[in-house]
Amino acid sequence: MVDVDVRVNPDERRYEVWSDGELAGIAEFRLAPGRIIFFHTEVEPQFRGKGLAQVLIRYALDDVRADGTRAVVPRCVMVRGWIDRHPDYQDLVATAEAEEHLKA
Repeated sequence: MVDVDVRVNPDERRYEVWSDGELAGIAEFRLAPGRIIFFHTEVEPQFRGKGLAQVLIRYALDDVRADGTRAVVPRCVMVRGWIDRHPDYQDLVATAEAEEHLKA
């Protein structure tokens, strides 16, 4: 059984997923007034194919939802793709970003 831990690291401006005590992946963000911009998500090669990116992104978006003060701007293709596959998270997307995404 693998021990997985996900947390926010505000000093590094990223969410992190740890597997058995090793940093396995990150979702980097920038903050703007009323927005959190996800611009890069990466899982280390040795941890790929284990669903850790899914766990990481869900945790990050659930954390944003729980905070309730920011909308998501999914500039990262992994975060954008995850939201596209999980329509119940569309409400987190910043309005202007949602409109731009529908045009794409």
